[in-house]
Amino acid sequence: MALKVELKPNERIIVGNCVITNTDQRARLLIDGDRIPILREKDILTPETADTPAKLIYLAVQLMYLSPDPMAHHPTYFSLVRDILTAMPSAWPFIEGINNFILNGDLYHALKESKKLIGHEEQLLESARNMKASEQDEDRKSA
Repeated sequence: MALKVELKPNERIIVGNCVITNTDQRARLLIDGDRIPILREKDILTPETADTPAKLIYLAVQLMYLSPDPMAHHPTYFSLVRDILTAMPSAWPFIEGINNFILNGDLYHALKESKKLIGHEEQLLESARNMKASEQDEDRKSA
């Protein structure tokens, strides 16, 4: 069954190892094929935008997903996993899910699970920011 993709003007998409850029009008594509990696622009991370540990894991999984040899990226991925679990043990359920998808060769779903890890990380960072702001407010009140 073909995948239907609608692209916004000037939106990019990766299909296999090709980057396709839409023109200045909306376009609809039907993409037919087995196990072809497809990523919309909104789902693509670059080394410059991968600025947190969870985003670096997403980037490593993205590279596996797009690569003809996903195992070439395993050392980087597992090194990042060790680092994030040391700093953020609550990431384990997400890492476990990502690992299971990788082991089953389902890199698309590993990528989706990696997005959940980014969301978890953002929640933790937001909680930390709120806690710090509350502490600063308390310090101001007591001063």
